[in-house]
Amino acid sequence: MTSHAPEYQLLARLEAAFDGLIETSEALVSTCRDEGGQTWAFGRERADADWLHEALLDLWYQDGQDGRSTRSHVGLVAATPAVMDAALRVNGAKQAFADLLARIREEEPSLLPEIKAVLPFRHPELHTHLRGSGLARLHLKQCWRGIPLAPAPVARVRFAWYSSGRSIKRLSVREAEQKLLALDTDAPHVRIQLRQLAGIPDGEPLAQVQTQAPLMRANLFFTEPLEDGHRRRAMNVALPLFVPADDGRLPDHNQPPDHPPQTRTRARRRDERLEQEPLLPSLRVYRYRR
Repeated sequence: MTSHAPEYQLLARLEAAFDGLIETSEALVSTCRDEGGQTWAFGRERADADWLHEALLDLWYQDGQDGRSTRSHVGLVAATPAVMDAALRVNGAKQAFADLLARIREEEPSLLPEIKAVLPFRHPELHTHLRGSGLARLHLKQCWRGIPLAPAPVARVRFAWYSSGRSIKRLSVREAEQKLLALDTDAPHVRIQLRQLAGIPDGEPLAQVQTQAPLMRANLFFTEPLEDGHRRRAMNVALPLFVPADDGRLPDHNQPPDHPPQTRTRARRRDERLEQEPLLPSLRVYRYRR
């Protein structure tokens, strides 16, 4: 029995961290309700404390949701000092949860399924689906992602869709070959790609491109320059953005389009170094331009 003590200790600590995350989030919503600062929610008629509660405590997978995707709740909260303090406490609790989770992933990864099964039942009132099947699945990333906080008072905020995001990872010819061999090598299209790869010099670097889902970005224009002299900053916002406002009033802000643009809006930059057509379409692997 003693060999499992560290596991249960870690699980108990994570349960306590999860409770802290929920309690600080509830306290933040309660403080916002008491302080009565202005709020705005993207795509919603009304932005009130109920909306904020829904946004901050949306920690669950919905049926059919891709495990890699997260739901966003874009909005603005005019944060009095009391609200800002409460939001900082939430982010502290989220960081503690994330740090512990990272440790568990490293030391006891077999605990993860149990974590997803056990934690939801600690706060069943938060999860409307629990009464049905009892199969609530916790979305760990939606638990630990931080609340965006403006570092100083803001004169105006401009929201815009960012749909050109992509990550580019270097691959060696050998690594690309290993990835192809992990696919169905009897399939004709995989055999064709293996032959194409065989014609590439071993030392040539390749690029694997991953397109990222569209996200909302907020451009903040500060009332006064920051200590580093900057007057503006861009932030990705998947949760409501809290901006310091002693008077509880929102800064000037725009109403972005309901949906991201269908086509790429920014000029190609880093990708210009890559050929137009993929060398290995199944892996989204490209050659660099000569």
